[in-house]
Amino acid sequence: MKRKIEKKLLAWKSSSGRMPLIVNGARQVGKTYVLQKFAAEHYKNMVYVNLEANTAIGDFFETNIDPERIVHYLEAFSGERIVPDETLILFDEIQSAERVLTSLKYFCEQAPQYHIAAAGSLLGVAVNREKYSYPVGKVDTVTLYPMDFEEFLWARGEEVLANMIREHYSETLEMPQVFHERALECYRIYLVVGGMPAAVNAYNRTNSLLSVPDVQRKIMNDYIADMAKYATPGESVKIRSSYDSIPAQLAKENHKFQYKVVRRGGTATLFGEAIDWLALAGIVQKCSNIDRGNDPIAVYANPANFKLYMGDVGMLTMKSGISQHAVLTGDESPFLGAVAENYVAQALVSNGYDLYYWTSKSIAELDFVVQKEGFITAIEVKKGVHTQSKSLTAFIRQYRPDRAIRLSAKNFGKAEAFVSIPLYAAHCL
Repeated sequence: MKRKIEKKLLAWKSSSGRMPLIVNGARQVGKTYVLQKFAAEHYKNMVYVNLEANTAIGDFFETNIDPERIVHYLEAFSGERIVPDETLILFDEIQSAERVLTSLKYFCEQAPQYHIAAAGSLLGVAVNREKYSYPVGKVDTVTLYPMDFEEFLWARGEEVLANMIREHYSETLEMPQVFHERALECYRIYLVVGGMPAAVNAYNRTNSLLSVPDVQRKIMNDYIADMAKYATPGESVKIRSSYDSIPAQLAKENHKFQYKVVRRGGTATLFGEAIDWLALAGIVQKCSNIDRGNDPIAVYANPANFKLYMGDVGMLTMKSGISQHAVLTGDESPFLGAVAENYVAQALVSNGYDLYYWTSKSIAELDFVVQKEGFITAIEVKKGVHTQSKSLTAFIRQYRPDRAIRLSAKNFGKAEAFVSIPLYAAHCL
């Protein structure tokens, strides 16, 4: 499957200042697949090491992490000659061997001619940085997220439709109705399947949505196993309880995260670290509250007030228990509004935005306010075609953002103060 991160990997390979590369991301988002595919297409050979499966290799790094010594060992281990510029050394599950992570610093400083990439899940929570230092400033880092809607269209053979969406977004031109309806149909399927590659593969292989939830449940079980592996028993219970509460949190009229929904009497003291764990693991995305829309918006964030979205909208759909029929038909289920919000949050994060939402004296609440390079964008999300944009209008009147957007099931269009963009084009933002 084609992934957008491939362009970043190619730029890394050709960079004169290239350092060892770490590809971060939640478990099961496709990190290993992407790196192995990249190696097959752009290198003569690859030395692949799974550090979770081959613990003896991690033990070898405990004594001496001289780069040339490591290269000789890896050649003997793999039976492959390691040639600068021709071989990609790929360390998978690098969070399982912290000393290997530390060795990347020495490759950067002493042996930059070697091309080294590492894939890691849960790096933010698995690495004990008091024992081994993270190679800050000595590695290049990129993050891989679940497949966005455009990548899903590519995987489904809908390149023409994907290109049409891009073209009409760039000109804010109305899509022909037949293609608009087709794009909405694909969007609703994506809400069920989501962007986890295994779920997309299952749908492609069977052409049936009934095969998807089992795959998603397996991924969720992998998450739960990680909670037990990389946290104490007491912490893992809190992490799982916080994770399990997300559909209920988003089902409330006010989507602000409330600790009492996790457990009666719950507080930030009890569950704050659990939520941080989930965010660091990439399993959830945190959207912080702001009460002002001035530049820079980040300084007006209130860390005590936030929303939590799942990292993948398909996982939310499965975990919430909403019927596939309700999602596909776009019926009036109130929870579909939360699903649409989660989808947009996922698209924004994939495009490098930090998430914020705006409230004003409990009168108005705007779903997202994001900023990049000083450019502020106000975004309101509506699940259907019946739209009113009171909060968006209030924010525009008060702060005059650089761009204002209403995402809904309506076609492209322009209003007096904002642009109307279909939900299926959220990845274009």
